[in-house]
Amino acid sequence: MMFKKGTKLYSISKGKCPKCQEGAFFKYGFTFKPSKVTKIYDNCPNCSLKYMLEPSFFYGAMYVNYGITVAISIVVFIITKLGFELNLLQSFFSVFVVLVLLAPINLRLSRIIWINMFVSFDEKS
Repeated sequence: MMFKKGTKLYSISKGKCPKCQEGAFFKYGFTFKPSKVTKIYDNCPNCSLKYMLEPSFFYGAMYVNYGITVAISIVVFIITKLGFELNLLQSFFSVFVVLVLLAPINLRLSRIIWINMFVSFDEKS
């Protein structure tokens, strides 16, 4: 998908600083290594925006993570139950497997969405 620079969707999809949309938000590319999944820079490498806006700022990302997890769970359950006609236990197992596999993406996505809720694009930065 192509999103226009200056929009929050651009910052979220590219993993860029929400203020300048140039600097990287995460220190590492996509990985399944737990110690590196959510590591972010202290400041934007381009505009120096402090990513940790206040102490424990990203605790709020847990709410975003929860919402994404619920949405994924509902979609996977419906697909497995209605589409593949699996029984209840198999459907729940499928949901569990999908959530475990998508956990790194979900963790990163929730953090970048959370900071984009509070910081807007600034062309001057």
